[in-house]
Amino acid sequence: MTTISRAASSLACLAFLLQVPVPSAAAQDASPPSTDAPAPAEAAPPAPVLQTNEEDPWLYRGSNIPHDKAWHFGEMDNGLRYAVRKNGVPPGQVSIRVRVDAGSLYETDAERGYAHLLEHMLFRQSKYIPSGQAIAAFQRLGATFGTDTNAVTSATQTVFKLDLPNATPTSLDETFKLMSGMVTAPTLSADNLKQDRPIVLAEMRERGGAALRVQNAMQETLYQGQPLAERQPIGTLETLNAATQESVRAFYKRWYRPDNVTVIVAGDADPAMLESYVRKWFGDWQAKGAKATPPSFGEPAAPKGFAGNNRELAPVGETRVLVEPDLPPSLLVATLRPWNQVVDNIPYNQGLMTDAIAQAIINRRLETRARAGGSFLSASVNTDKISRSADVTFMSVTPLGDDWKEALEDVRGVIADAMTRAPTQAEIDREVAELDVAFQVPVEQERILPGSQLADDLVNALDIRETVASPKDVLRIFRESRALFTPQAVLDHTRGLFAGTVTRALFTTQEEGKVTATALRDALIAPVEPDATARRVTNAEPVSFDTLPAIGTPAAPIADQPTGLLDIEELTFANGVKALLWPVAEEPGRVVAKVRFGGGTRSIAPEDAPYLTLGEYALVGSGLATLGLDDLDVISTGRKMGFEFTVDDAAFQLKAETRPQDLEDQLYLFAAKLDLPRWDENPLRRAKAAAKIQYDTFATSPQGILSRDLDYYQHGKDARFATPTPAEIDKATPEGFKRVWSKALAEGPVEVQIYGDFDKAAAIAALEKTFGALKPREDARSTASAPDIAAAQPSTKPVVLHHHGDPDQAAAVLSWPTGGGTLEIRESRQLEILTQLFTNRLIDAVREKLGVAYSPYVYSTWPVDLQAGGAITAVAQVDPKSVDVFYQTAEEIAQDLIANPPTADELARVTEPLRQQVTRAASSTSFFMNQLEGASRDPSRFGSVRSVLIDFTRTTPAEMQALAAKYLGEGNSWRLEVIPEEGSGSKVAAK
Repeated sequence: MTTISRAASSLACLAFLLQVPVPSAAAQDASPPSTDAPAPAEAAPPAPVLQTNEEDPWLYRGSNIPHDKAWHFGEMDNGLRYAVRKNGVPPGQVSIRVRVDAGSLYETDAERGYAHLLEHMLFRQSKYIPSGQAIAAFQRLGATFGTDTNAVTSATQTVFKLDLPNATPTSLDETFKLMSGMVTAPTLSADNLKQDRPIVLAEMRERGGAALRVQNAMQETLYQGQPLAERQPIGTLETLNAATQESVRAFYKRWYRPDNVTVIVAGDADPAMLESYVRKWFGDWQAKGAKATPPSFGEPAAPKGFAGNNRELAPVGETRVLVEPDLPPSLLVATLRPWNQVVDNIPYNQGLMTDAIAQAIINRRLETRARAGGSFLSASVNTDKISRSADVTFMSVTPLGDDWKEALEDVRGVIADAMTRAPTQAEIDREVAELDVAFQVPVEQERILPGSQLADDLVNALDIRETVASPKDVLRIFRESRALFTPQAVLDHTRGLFAGTVTRALFTTQEEGKVTATALRDALIAPVEPDATARRVTNAEPVSFDTLPAIGTPAAPIADQPTGLLDIEELTFANGVKALLWPVAEEPGRVVAKVRFGGGTRSIAPEDAPYLTLGEYALVGSGLATLGLDDLDVISTGRKMGFEFTVDDAAFQLKAETRPQDLEDQLYLFAAKLDLPRWDENPLRRAKAAAKIQYDTFATSPQGILSRDLDYYQHGKDARFATPTPAEIDKATPEGFKRVWSKALAEGPVEVQIYGDFDKAAAIAALEKTFGALKPREDARSTASAPDIAAAQPSTKPVVLHHHGDPDQAAAVLSWPTGGGTLEIRESRQLEILTQLFTNRLIDAVREKLGVAYSPYVYSTWPVDLQAGGAITAVAQVDPKSVDVFYQTAEEIAQDLIANPPTADELARVTEPLRQQVTRAASSTSFFMNQLEGASRDPSRFGSVRSVLIDFTRTTPAEMQALAAKYLGEGNSWRLEVIPEEGSGSKVAAK
C-alpha cells in the first residue's frame, strides 16, 4: 500500500496570473486557459468508453487490499498492462510512465550496462523522432528536459517519464505517439550506439569518486554471492566498449516486449480518453518469440562452518573496511533475509506497521542518546526490500572520535535492550500517534495530491510487486489495527528485525589500520549488555502548551487591509510586525506558516560567519522558552508541526507546514523562538561535530568543491558565504553562538505569512497572542554594521581549486555578474529565458563534442533583497583535459547570442516550457507567497506578481540579443575550475 501528500490548487490563482475570468464551478475540471490567440477548434473525436476490468483488476489479484477505485486497470491482447486515472493537480497536466520490467539484474555478464545504455538510445532516435531531436520535440510540447522528460534505470526496472503540461487531445495524441515509438521502435543503429556510448562512459566517469567507491563496496559486501553485488546499472568499461548493434538489439528484443511493459497515466483528462491513447499507440505492438524467463536474483547465504554466538541474531559473515580519507567514519551493518514474493494483504501490512513502530522506538532511543552527547553523532535502524534480492535491516552508525568500538557497543546496547524487554505502552502510543498523523494528512489533502506522484507511486508498487490503496483505506486499516500494537507484539517484531540469514558490515574509515575487518567482526560478535538508559521516562512531568509562558501582552492589529492581490490581506501590529494572510479553501488540511525576520547574511559580521552555518544546524535544537529539543518532540507528538530554519541574503526564515487545528501552537513556537530563546549547549556541540565531519566530504568530487566554495567566490570571497573550516568551527563557543544569535533573533523587521486552509478570525486571534505580543524591534537594515555583500570581479585567469576524487573528473564554471533588487525584476525574469537559450545551445555543442553525460547547464541568480550580487553561471562536469574546450565553447556561444539573435523556433522551445512551468506552479498558493516574501516592506512586489507570466514568456529575438550584449560581453566573465589533486584514491583493507 502507498501513502503520499503534497499540495497544489486554486484556479483563482491561475485566472489571476493569466488575466482571465474565473471559470464557473461547472468548468473547474477544464485545463487552464492559454494567453495565446485561440487555436482553430479541433474536431471532436468519438467519446471513448473505458474497457478496463473493474471487477478483477490485475494489480489486486490474490490480495484483499481495498481497490483504489480512482485507478482503472486494463490488459490488451498483446499482454501490455495499463492503469489510468483522472487527476487535476496541477490543472491541465498529464503524467505518463512507461515501465519496462527489466533493469541491470536482467543482464548477462557480457551485457552489463545495457539496460541503462538502452535508456539513452531510446531517447536518441526512434520511429517518430529523428536523431538527436527528442529534447526539441518534447520542448515544443511544453515539457522541460530533465524535469518533465526523464528516464531512470535501476536494478529491476527501466522507467520512461513525461509530465505533459497543458494537455490537449492533439498534444496527448502526439506525446503518446512519440513515446510509443521510443519504446516499440527505437533506431538501435551502430551510428547511434557510437554517439551514445561516450555519453554513458562520461556518466560513469562523472559518478565516480569516493561516494561511488563506497556504494560499490557496500553492494559487493552486503550482497556477496548474489548478482546484485556486481550489477550496477552503469555497467563496466569492458562490456560497454564491447557493445555492438547486434548485442544491444538482442537485449532489447528479449525484454522490450508488450507483455513486459506497463503504461501508467494520471492526469487532468477523462480516463477513457487516456486509455484510448494507450490502446491506439501500443495496441499494434507484437512480441516476437516466447517471453524470456527472468534470471534468478539469488539469496543471501550464511558463511559455511559458522560456529558463532548464541544470540537470537543472524550469524555474522563478511566484514570489510574501506579507507577513504575524505569521508567521515561510518559503519553500516546489514542483517539479510531472502526476498520472497509476498501476498500484499491486510495482515501483511499490519505487520509492516508493527515493524515501523518497533523501528521508530529504537530510533527515538538512539537519537536521545546522541543528543545527550556520547560516542556517536548519529545512529539509526531501518528496513528495506532491496531490488527483489534481499529483505534487509540496516543499522548505520556515525562514531564521534576515535573509539568506534564504544560507539558500536553503545548502539548495540540500545538495540539489545529493545530485543530483551518490551517497550512501554506509552512509547508505543507515542509512535502510533505519529503514524496516525502521517496517515491522516494524505486523507485531508487527497484532493490536492499531484498526478505525477500518484503515477510514480504505482510504478514503485509494481517494482516491489505490491499494491496501492487510497489514503482513506490506509488510515482506516491502521486505526482498525491499533489493538494489535501491544508491547509483546512490538517486542516480537523487534526481534524479527534482527533475525535473518546473515549479518554483514562495511566500515568506512579515514586512516588505514584504525579498523580491520577482523576487529569489526569480533566487535559484532562480542556479547553486549542491554542499555535501558535511553528509554523514555514515563513518570516525567507532561509537556503541554498550557504550561508555557506567555509571549507578552496580546495586542490586536492596528490595521487590516486588502493588498489588492487575490484575497491576500495585510495586518499591521503596533510593534511593527506585519502579516500576510491568505485563506484558501481549495487546499484542505494544509496551512503554511512562514516568518521572515532580521537581516539575514548581510547583518552578520564576517568574523562571525561560522555561526551562520552552526545556526542552520543548531538554532532550532537550542530550544525555546522552557522547552529543549526532546520537549519539542514530545509537545508535537500527534500533531503536524515543523521548524525549518534557513538563512537568506537579507532575512532569516522559519517555516512549517501544519494543519488548521495546529496553527495556533505552531505560531507560538515561532514567536517564542524569537522572544524567548533557550540556549542548550548540547545541540551546538553536536552541530560542531557534524560540520567538521562534513567538511572533508566536499573534497571527494568536483561537485562537492563547487557546493563548498562557489558561493564564496561568486560573492567576492566574502567570508559569510564560505563554508567554515574545521579550525574555524573549533573556535566557535557557546558564548559566541548566543551572542550572535541573540542579536539576530531580536532584530526586525518581522513578516509573517499564513496561507492555506485556515479560519481567518482564529488566525488573527493566534497572531494577537504571539507575534502581536512581541516587543518592538530595531530594524536590522538600519542598525547593521556589517559590510555590504560584494561580487566577483571579471577575470580571464581562472580560480583553480582541487578535489581528491578520481583523476578523470573535473568541473568548469564560467560566470557573468548581473544585478539585483526589485526595480529590474522584469529583466531578472527575462534572464531566465536567455539562460535557457544558452543551455540549449551549450547542450548541443558540448554534450556531443565532449561526451558529457550530465548536460552542461546555465542558470541565473538575482537576489531581490539586494541591489547587486546576481550572476549568469555556466557549469559543466568534464574530464580535466576538456576544461579549456568548455571555456572556449561557452564563450563562443555567449558571443554568438550577442551577434545572432535566436530564431523563432529556438525561442519557442524555451518560452513554451517556461509558460507551462509558471502556469503549473501558479496553481498553488506557495508560488504567489514565495513571490511576495518581503512585500510587506517593499509593496512593489505586489505589483510585480501581476506580470510574472508575461515576464517569463514574452520576449523577442532582439530583446534577447540586447540582454546578451548587456551581460555576456567579452571581458565581463570570471572562471573557476576544479581539477584533481595528484595522489587521489582509496585503499581497501584486506578481508
